[in-house]
Amino acid sequence: MTSIRRELLTWLSGGLLVAVIIAAAATYVRAKDEANELFDYQLRQMASSLTGIPLVPGAPPGSGAIAGADTLVVQVWDREGVQVYLSQPRGKLPQHALLGFTTVDGDDGPWRVFSTLAGDQVVQVAQPMRVRAELAASMALRTVVPLLAVVPFLALLVWYTIGRGLRPLDRVAAAVGQRTPVQLDPLDDRRLPREVEPLVEALNGLLGRLRHALDAQRAFIADAAHELRTPLTAVHLQAQLAERATSDDERHAALTEMKTGLNRATHLVEQLLTLAREEPGMAQSPRAPVNLAALAASVVRDFVPLAAARDIDLGLTEPAAGVPPVVVDGDAAGLRTLLGNLVDNAIRYTPIGGRIDVAVERVDGRTLLSVRDSGPGIPVAERARVFDRFYRAPEAAVTSGSGLGLAIVRRIADRHDADVTLGPGLGGPAGEGLGVTVDFPVSSPAAREPQRS
Repeated sequence: MTSIRRELLTWLSGGLLVAVIIAAAATYVRAKDEANELFDYQLRQMASSLTGIPLVPGAPPGSGAIAGADTLVVQVWDREGVQVYLSQPRGKLPQHALLGFTTVDGDDGPWRVFSTLAGDQVVQVAQPMRVRAELAASMALRTVVPLLAVVPFLALLVWYTIGRGLRPLDRVAAAVGQRTPVQLDPLDDRRLPREVEPLVEALNGLLGRLRHALDAQRAFIADAAHELRTPLTAVHLQAQLAERATSDDERHAALTEMKTGLNRATHLVEQLLTLAREEPGMAQSPRAPVNLAALAASVVRDFVPLAAARDIDLGLTEPAAGVPPVVVDGDAAGLRTLLGNLVDNAIRYTPIGGRIDVAVERVDGRTLLSVRDSGPGIPVAERARVFDRFYRAPEAAVTSGSGLGLAIVRRIADRHDADVTLGPGLGGPAGEGLGVTVDFPVSSPAAREPQRS
């Protein structure tokens, strides 16, 4: 597992060590250049000091005041090329050399040689290069040793600084670890580094959405339990009545009521499951082009027998012939559920002999799906609340229902970025009716084959 702390320590400590090595190498090179300049100056001065000393051929080695240290070798020749002086007889150097500075190879390594003409003599002063290298290494070592001694302290400083910089992340991690499904309070975003603030903001947003989802789930479970209690209690009561019935008529009436209660409970459970599938965060089917007119025709065909049983005229208004198919980008199963709930609600609340019109049309690039009936309608003051789960308008109390149909419609419409509006319907003896319009946004170019419904 990758560790930010370990990676920072590795890179910073490695970079520090490399910097010290580069500094040591640069210091050595610089010290060597300075040593060369210093010793070249010394060779030149030594050669200049010999120009005033009389030397004759055969002078004993090492005689006179010019005897230098072991690291210097002095040779003097006359015009005929006869060596008149050699400070160290064991030193083997070229007998003839170019005037000025040269570097020659000796038996014990390279030598730095300076040759100059002094009157009738050639004076040559030489020094081994190892002396200069040793001096440069000594100078560089004296400079680098303090840096090497400071490296452990710098490493500790880096370790402490990284730990201090990552401490806010540890606090955030500890705060997140303390959160539970019943305690989803936002994280404290005060006194946080600028780099950590976006992370805390994102976590607070996630905690808020999770808290909202859990609250909605708890409310949903509480409402579902409350709504299921009534039909199940009624079924239980009718079962007891059937057991205590003393005649076939009483037993038949009790069983009929029990069947009605079971149908209501079954419908409620189906609606609850549908609503649960439409909850945010649940896995949704991928979107695809859907021929809305074909889907509406299929749904209307499914509900025609139910409408005919109540003598209700259920019809569909489709786009005119020759008009391109009305296609929306969405989930065909979800849209079928949406329209099915609208038609089912219309059939439930439309009186016998009434009328329901389903229409699919395109207006200014937008797709409109509408269901209008000749039922009692919904008062304007109640229209905002009928989309709440389990809410039923007082006027609808006489009709069986779960109070979830329009809530499901709103949830599916939201998932398709569509707007749901309520308005007057077809009108009739029972009232002005209800019209529900689902307004889909401008669809993308429908170049793909529409999904079959």
